[in-house]
Amino acid sequence: MPIFDNQEIALNYATFGDSSNPALIFSNSLGTSYHMWQPQIDALQNAYFIICYDTRGHGKSSAPTGRYNLDQLGQDVINLLDYLNIDKAFFCGISMGGMTGQWLAINHPERFHHLMLCNTAAKIGNEAVWADRAQLVREQGLDPIVATAASRWFTASFIDNYPDVVKALSDALAAGSSEGYASCCEALSVADTREQLQDIRVPVTVLVGSEDPVTTVADGQYMVDHIPNATLAIIDASHISNIEQPEAFNQLVRQYLNTQ
Repeated sequence: MPIFDNQEIALNYATFGDSSNPALIFSNSLGTSYHMWQPQIDALQNAYFIICYDTRGHGKSSAPTGRYNLDQLGQDVINLLDYLNIDKAFFCGISMGGMTGQWLAINHPERFHHLMLCNTAAKIGNEAVWADRAQLVREQGLDPIVATAASRWFTASFIDNYPDVVKALSDALAAGSSEGYASCCEALSVADTREQLQDIRVPVTVLVGSEDPVTTVADGQYMVDHIPNATLAIIDASHISNIEQPEAFNQLVRQYLNTQ
């Protein structure tokens, strides 16, 4: 796999499809890697030049020591696009990746045609809870997080019907970097775009899962109410909606990220 290394961070990334097609970059959720996007890669690579990467601290990207911040997560995307000589792209990010997308929409709207912000919020959780989780992971590793992750990620029926899918994602979480996970928790602890949503001037689709206990439909509605050019899309899923409902998710990507 290619690595973009700018000395501060080494980002693991992969590209799929014809580079002459419109570029579409995917940003993963906390505790996953770019492999979470395989259902989208399979379905969309004929229409887009797909770029997937592992957020810093995740997958095969490096995990610098010390707390991260949303500015770093967003700037990593801009730096990767620059490295690939892509002036303008479509963007799709989920959960933490959706927070990254909000930063991009606020700070670099000229680089994006349209952003899909999925299963995310302008403020996810609260600072104390994230700080406690970061401390837990640094002290005990990722096993305590793995034990409860599936119930946050998926509906009970999906967990029952697709145990192999759930196990693969849980195993990937367990194999991740504790330091990278904790540092991203610290980024999320203070990430808050509520006062800046009104400044977004690029088209945005906010996708929410109707059964999502982490970033709720109300969280998505708040974003749509405060972003001038935003549309709400609801999918029958929990938090990792692109895996739980891949066909419906892919159809929404096609619908909202049209390349005309």
